[in-house]
Amino acid sequence: MRQSKQLYNRAAAGARIRSCRKRLGLSRQRMAERIGKAEKYYADIERGYCGMSLDTMIGIAECLGITLDYMIFGEQEKQELPEDSKSILFYLGNCDEKKRKKAMELLRVYLSE
Repeated sequence: MRQSKQLYNRAAAGARIRSCRKRLGLSRQRMAERIGKAEKYYADIERGYCGMSLDTMIGIAECLGITLDYMIFGEQEKQELPEDSKSILFYLGNCDEKKRKKAMELLRVYLSE
């Protein structure tokens, strides 16, 4: 019985990391600071130019709130959202773009360290 082997694609992983970082509204510089790495090194990770140590992968995953499986292979576990999260999504989905952007700004400020 042959199992299909998943390959680590640095460019695809970097694109997923970049997408998650942007969705959270973090700059590359801020992200690099949070994981304790140089901005150029972090930018090279996002571009897929270089690999990462396991410690770096874990740091990035923790900062972005993603799993290593998703970061490396693009696979996500199906998880049911808590009711309060569903409510937030409902309210955000029912307001115009201007209000949604303002709400996201407020959430980022409130939830940032």
